Amino acid sequence: MKLKLVTMSALLLILWNGAGFSEEAQMPAMSAEQQAKMAEMQKYTTPNENHKALEPLVGKWKSSVKFWMSVGAPPEVSSGTSENHWIMGGRFVEQDFKGMSMGQPFEGMGITGFDTIRGEYISIWLDNMATGMMVASAQFDPATKVFNENGTMSCPLTMEKNRSIRSVWKIVDNDHNLYEAFMNDKDGKEYKAMEITYERVQ
Repeated sequence: MKLKLVTMSALLLILWNGAGFSEEAQMPAMSAEQQAKMAEMQKYTTPNENHKALEPLVGKWKSSVKFWMSVGAPPEVSSGTSENHWIMGGRFVEQDFKGMSMGQPFEGMGITGFDTIRGEYISIWLDNMATGMMVASAQFDPATKVFNENGTMSCPLTMEKNRSIRSVWKIVDNDHNLYEAFMNDKDGKEYKAMEITYERVQ
């Protein structure tokens, strides 16, 4: 399987660049059908206006974090910093977060991008407080400047393998944004589990 993947990747690179060998072994010219296929593929592999919706999240931020362990529990309050930058030629935004959680140093990393084939935003999150990843998809509402996201995660608090999580990430303005995450309690009632306010530093 790995060999097939490597072979396919090499073939795509050759087709993409038009030539992958020496001058003595040039690839033949593509047919009109192949050129149309390549143009279509390029359309779906190139960043577009949907990626631009992530631009206000790029930069350096200071944050205030509230985390609720359960319904009715007092929130744990902490602060942190976040550096968000474009990667992979403007296809994804990588978030590097550092702060404190439960009295311990906390660091997390998120990657978000727009999947042009699926027509939705896809994100993953991983940190040093768990061995699993949160995987989610979202739609962006340009009228309210809100990313509405739904995903799953393995939860060390409840030991659920696929705990549902809903989040709302609102771009308040160019220098402020708000992230809220919601989970269900043991009775299936939704409650706010996290709130992070971001203020731009740079």
